[in-house]
Amino acid sequence: PYKIEEMLPGLPLSPVLMWTVILLIYAAIASVLPVWRLLQPRDYINGHQLLVAMGLLGIGIVVARPEMVAPAFDPHPSVDAPPLWPMLFVTIACGAISGFHCLVSSGTTSKQMDRESHALRIGYGGMLLEGMLAVLVIVAVGAGIGLATDGAGLSGVAKWHAHYASWRAADGLAPKVGGFVDGSANMLAAFGIPLQVGVAIMGVFVAAFAATTLDTACRLQRYVVAELASAMGIKPLTNKYDATAVAVVLAAVLAFPNGGKGGLILWPLFGATNQLLGCLALLVMTVYLKRRGKPIVVTLIPMLFMLVMTAWAMTYNLREFYRMDPPQWHLVCIGVVIMALEIWMVVESFVVMAGIRSFPARFEGAKA
Repeated sequence: PYKIEEMLPGLPLSPVLMWTVILLIYAAIASVLPVWRLLQPRDYINGHQLLVAMGLLGIGIVVARPEMVAPAFDPHPSVDAPPLWPMLFVTIACGAISGFHCLVSSGTTSKQMDRESHALRIGYGGMLLEGMLAVLVIVAVGAGIGLATDGAGLSGVAKWHAHYASWRAADGLAPKVGGFVDGSANMLAAFGIPLQVGVAIMGVFVAAFAATTLDTACRLQRYVVAELASAMGIKPLTNKYDATAVAVVLAAVLAFPNGGKGGLILWPLFGATNQLLGCLALLVMTVYLKRRGKPIVVTLIPMLFMLVMTAWAMTYNLREFYRMDPPQWHLVCIGVVIMALEIWMVVESFVVMAGIRSFPARFEGAKA
């Protein structure tokens, strides 16, 4: 009932900007506190929210039995849609491969395990659960979205085509999240949950995921800043408070433009960079296995595949960013830098691997 301008007169902040400030302060606090004090209990609560929401969606699918209204293959795709190959492999596929999850597992998950042997069950089980969530999301946006009639009197296939009328119509974060929330709420309504309550439940579900990403990402960036500062001899930034300040300030510089929605400016690069980071994680594991004298095929083959697909997709994106009117130079420049870093890390890794000869023997000797 109250407007923020009336509550805080003279403060030139919109609600979005105010929430941006609040969340940045929260992220800074979460970054410096011990994992067990904030992140672990927060993850515990979010884990229950995840299981409850997934359980509700599962019940909704069984009860509603929604018809899949999304076409399995569109013979007449939108003229502005990118090619399926290689763009399929740079979608946000957290249940298959995700660079952000690689950082989380090394930066926070590893600090919450009782013993190292639990890593396989937690890591692999987490990816299976994310894969199951991906299936539920596909059902929600491909079938659930057509269960209810919208304000224009559309339902079923017609409603799906209206929401995804073209590639640009469903572009951006809001239409993508909106399709999932609406489709999920429709399925929850099939067993008695009012539509608006279902929208609220799924909205909180999505927001909870965003919150976990926010504070974890800030902590991970603090690690990166501190490690880079240590390697470059910048001692003040190795302190967790100073490193956190750098991470939060950089996030604020990115977030405040465009009315607090500045992060969406770089959103088109997220899919490719996330998958590239996952590829580089496989590269690091390949080097590690090589140094230990272990078989490397299990990580080398998927690494090479993702390396080619990601570089291909990034090249396509760079061309499209340049062709836009006006050209999106910020995306072009950042994309070129990312490609250069990729090439640099790959070359350096293969140089290291080529120089590995008898490390296992030396390792065994040192251990003896």
